[in-house]
Amino acid sequence: MTYTVKELFYTLQGEGAQAGRAAVFCRFAGCNLWSGREQDRATAECTFCDTDFIGTGGPGGGKFATADHLAATARALWDSETDGSGIPYIVCTGGEPLLQLDIPLINALHEKGFEVAVETNGTLPAPAELDWVCVSPKRLDKLVQTSGHELKLVYPQPDLPPEDVAHLDFKYFFLQPMDGIGPDAENIRLENTKKCVEYCQAHPKWRISLQTHKILGIA
Repeated sequence: MTYTVKELFYTLQGEGAQAGRAAVFCRFAGCNLWSGREQDRATAECTFCDTDFIGTGGPGGGKFATADHLAATARALWDSETDGSGIPYIVCTGGEPLLQLDIPLINALHEKGFEVAVETNGTLPAPAELDWVCVSPKRLDKLVQTSGHELKLVYPQPDLPPEDVAHLDFKYFFLQPMDGIGPDAENIRLENTKKCVEYCQAHPKWRISLQTHKILGIA
């Protein structure tokens, strides 16, 4: 298949259990819960996304005709940015990466030495070949991936309280403050951060996940 990638870049993982780890990020274009167009946000199944995943115009973005081509490009990026120490790590994200991330690509990335992680909304099954599965649910009625390494719940979601997913089969449970949208975004983010802190203090199964890449000012 042809893989449509919004952007392919090197950075540090900013969120969750792998926060601070050097990684290549492969952001696939497209999502099954929102078109990505602002005019569709109000009627989308996920209304609070803060990510641009339309098209191929980001750094390193493009259409890759084969899994080997995309895997080789990702490895070349890793090699150009690092001294060769550590295990190469790639985070496949979106949009919704599992619309495109398939076993041939996972195998090709493994052949290039990568540990392969996915950040998914959980509405599609994650291949067993993945090394790290992070599920960030948005719709409980469409959640099919109910196990993995970490569950990262954007909070608060009126229709998806933590109690509805706390029983699922994950090693780590994170609450991540929902970013605000619009002119009052900063106040909304601060209020939601306070709510996350209060919930995690009262429910120690949960940990707080901050978007440290935004705090650090990196991609």
